[in-house]
Amino acid sequence: MSGAKRQSKKQRPDGLSRIQEMNRAKILEAALGQFSRFGYSGTTIEKIAGEAGMSKSNLLYYFASKPDIYEAVLEHILDVWLAPLRMLDPDRDPATELSAYIRQKLQMSAELPEASRLFANEVMQGAPRIRRVLEEDLKGLVAEKSEVIRHWIAAGKIRETDPVHLIFLIWAMTQHYADFQTQIELLTGQNLKDPDFRKGAEEAVIAMVLSGVGLTPGPA
Repeated sequence: MSGAKRQSKKQRPDGLSRIQEMNRAKILEAALGQFSRFGYSGTTIEKIAGEAGMSKSNLLYYFASKPDIYEAVLEHILDVWLAPLRMLDPDRDPATELSAYIRQKLQMSAELPEASRLFANEVMQGAPRIRRVLEEDLKGLVAEKSEVIRHWIAAGKIRETDPVHLIFLIWAMTQHYADFQTQIELLTGQNLKDPDFRKGAEEAVIAMVLSGVGLTPGPA
């Protein structure tokens, strides 16, 4: 019996049991909703715990303070948001890779608009709580993927362009649909949750990015 108990509490590679990992994810999801709706100042640990369906003391087992929760939420957002960028492959066709990246970014803007707005708000305030992550992790990834774009340029696959500005341009064009969703809805009556509107956004952004580097969009 004791052996069975030890088996059920087996630790995962990150040191958390499956149940602990699920609880931590539940807290981060609840915190994202609270921070997005009420901002950092208007959010309390009690509100996050209530949203997560657990006691304050249980929540504090996982995170020692509100700043710890906030930083964990922002780091999780960044990790998820940058996953598609990490997939850019220098050995594959650039039109296919850039098109897929843009579609994935627009999918995230459709499915995670609150996360994008929370992250944008933090950055606009000077990124006080995630400056290290931006200066180290994000900067390193952008430098790495800029080399992918330079590889395509050197191989004659795309037109000469500044890789960093190309990445910034894609971020601006895709995350706009999340960060300014209210404005888009007021002007068009639609958002990315509408399949036709999203398809139109994909086609427009892909066409502009690819034509800018001398490529022709392929089939969707």
